[in-house]
Amino acid sequence: MLLAVWSPKGGSGTSVVAAAVAVVLSRRAPARLADLAGDQPAIIGLPPEPCAGLSGWLAAGPEAPTEALAHLALDAAPGLALLPFGSGPGPADLRPEAGAALSVSLREGPHTVLDAGVAASVPAAHAAVEVADASVVVVRGCYLALRRAVRAPLVAQAKGAVLVEEPGRVLGAREVAEILGLPVLARFPVRPSIARAVDAGVLVARLPSPLLAPAAAVLDAVFALPAAGQAA
Repeated sequence: MLLAVWSPKGGSGTSVVAAAVAVVLSRRAPARLADLAGDQPAIIGLPPEPCAGLSGWLAAGPEAPTEALAHLALDAAPGLALLPFGSGPGPADLRPEAGAALSVSLREGPHTVLDAGVAASVPAAHAAVEVADASVVVVRGCYLALRRAVRAPLVAQAKGAVLVEEPGRVLGAREVAEILGLPVLARFPVRPSIARAVDAGVLVARLPSPLLAPAAAVLDAVFALPAAGQAA
């Protein structure tokens, strides 16, 4: 199954949400984290962006072989593989049909979380989200972010919204649900411990405890998998 995590606006925390969901997913079943935004190696603490990655696979076009994706995978954590974006053409330069083909290929392998970044304005990422089994939209309680979200066609097919909660914001989960017409599946807090883990590149190795419950809530809403420690 393929879950696409995306946002209508940059700086919404999409990559952190995707990484957290992928880590918790890997504790339940073998999993992959596919990166179309390009930030996951830094978040995970891997060396600089590798040359080989999804950008090259996408640039090859819809005919690129599915089995080639396995050669791009990097170990990110026990049970979790990262498919990095790589150093090829940027997302805006890739064709929509290539993004759709990527999602079809990713659906055939292990459970995968796709960090689609600002998919609403990137054709290849937009197509990848459209073809995914399920998608969630990441927003902050910000008028500008919500204004963009309501105009994004991808919102209509989203399973729900993820709210990144910042102190001092007036708009909360109830307002976000009403504006988007979607259930808020989880609320991810903005905490210093999370920022430190991201800055140090250890988010995956030492997932901050405030991310555990919201990441699990997203999984429970999308993947039919037992929680860690439960029998399948």
